[in-house]
Amino acid sequence: MATINVYTESTPNPSTMKFLVNKLLINGSLDYPDKDKAQESAFAKELFKFNFVNGVFFASNFVTITKSDDAEWTDIEALLKDFIKGAIESELAVKPIEHTEDVTFEGSDIEIKIQQVLHDYVRPAVEQDGGAIAYKSFDSGVVTVELRGSCSGCPSSSITLKSGIEGLLKRMVPEVEEVVAESM
Repeated sequence: MATINVYTESTPNPSTMKFLVNKLLINGSLDYPDKDKAQESAFAKELFKFNFVNGVFFASNFVTITKSDDAEWTDIEALLKDFIKGAIESELAVKPIEHTEDVTFEGSDIEIKIQQVLHDYVRPAVEQDGGAIAYKSFDSGVVTVELRGSCSGCPSSSITLKSGIEGLLKRMVPEVEEVVAESM
């Protein structure tokens, strides 16, 4: 497992601090403005056990914490960083696992097969690195994908695209001859 690093950034609101991590926490975002709303999230629930935590917001690779007025960031920042690092390392859930994932693929049989491979094999690996991949088209043996998040503009994304994704798709869908990325 990669080492989890946590670093902070101040926000325009002096009561909130952004805690960034080197791992994707969630696709999208979740807001827990108070303890009662946080009951579905084990991670948020644990954060609210600190009496100085008044709000928790998760998005992609960060958690923003709102503190009570009587707490000072200088007193609580290191404690929260350590807690967040430990919570991520022990894989404390940000949100409950959804067992029903409605994913529909469209197009020809070949296009559906390509989308299935991208969804089942490529997406989880890309998300692990904080990125996202989206199927765009398949034409004359060429699959076009869109790379987003940390993958967009990443120096190693072209290697991943050609060595990893293209190789996998060629093996699993013989009609695929090449994979190209559409720039955003």
